[in-house]
Amino acid sequence: MQAFTFYNPTKVYFGKNAIDNLAKELNNCGKNILLAYGGGSIIRSGLYDTVTAICARCGKTVYEVSGIMPNPRTEKVYEGIEICKKRDIDLILAVGGGSVIDCCKGIAAGAKTERDFWQAFYRNKEECLAATPIGVILTLPATGSEMNSGSVVTKWDENLKTDYTSDCLYPRFAILDPTYTYTLPRNQIVYGAVDTLAHIFEQYFSAPDDGNPSDYISEALIENVRDNVGKALENPEDYDARSNIMWDSTMALNRIIGCGKNQDWNSHMIEHSLSGFYDIPHGAGLAIVFPNWMRYVRGNCLKRFVRFAVKVWGVDPAGKTDDEIALAGIQAVQDYFASIGAPTTLTEVGIPAERIPEIAAKVELTPGGYAPLTVDDVIKILQAAV
Repeated sequence: MQAFTFYNPTKVYFGKNAIDNLAKELNNCGKNILLAYGGGSIIRSGLYDTVTAICARCGKTVYEVSGIMPNPRTEKVYEGIEICKKRDIDLILAVGGGSVIDCCKGIAAGAKTERDFWQAFYRNKEECLAATPIGVILTLPATGSEMNSGSVVTKWDENLKTDYTSDCLYPRFAILDPTYTYTLPRNQIVYGAVDTLAHIFEQYFSAPDDGNPSDYISEALIENVRDNVGKALENPEDYDARSNIMWDSTMALNRIIGCGKNQDWNSHMIEHSLSGFYDIPHGAGLAIVFPNWMRYVRGNCLKRFVRFAVKVWGVDPAGKTDDEIALAGIQAVQDYFASIGAPTTLTEVGIPAERIPEIAAKVELTPGGYAPLTVDDVIKILQAAV
């Protein structure tokens, strides 16, 4: 394996009634809590009342930032930063999925500096020297943000969706109770699964291809996601399926499977531009982009795609060329996305072909994968996705 440094300080409480651990975590922080959540599902489920009651018993003063939207926007980050500075917030408690957590990471970074959070961190990638501590109660498994240091925020007036990473932004703790996912709408289960698989793909489809443990773990995770999503869609209260999916999504991006790998992330960058213009669900965009990226780059890493097709998707190699095997595996991915209800074309999500050059021009390309891409390459990948 290549040399690597692994660091992850997040403490995870996993399983039914994991919320019972919240009080001891709150007792280790100061008095003022910023409770952050999305559109109100935690109120309807009763989780809001549970969390605020625990905060009250621990003697905490709770302030709130609510209405955090999918593809969280700068406006909500600025709102949270203002509260943190005005109320001297000691802990940001993110209750929700990746959008809420990512927004809170932007708030945490911005609350401890006089710099503009967007320009300093998300645009200029300056070092974050301090951040308000974050705790997480996860309700939507998808992004892995509950156990990593990354965040993605959108500046809608510039059609720009971009990321930032800092060791200061690892959550101190994450509470993962699979029963909190029982009431998720079907489309959120589907898009969460696609996002999880896409995170695995970004790390798996990169050098070195030396039979390292990271690749074997990735293959197992892909199979586990596939084995359990159907069960969860059929029975939303299948605890085993829900718990497996939740841990799959965390493992997919807690940095474990990236150890010793170059990693790619260009499919994510392409999707960020799509949803920066059209505000589509992140998982929907990834389901469209990834199979077309795979077809476009497969010649640069044919042996990896052959292994993927045979080991993960059960493609029979008999009588096929390596390229035919690779294409069969890629088609299996696209067929799987379609079978669970994810879109596979830009047309399905209302993105017209004539906008592709403009969207491609905004993509922040990365250098780590098998095939470094240009804007022209992105245009071709997206044109194939129409």
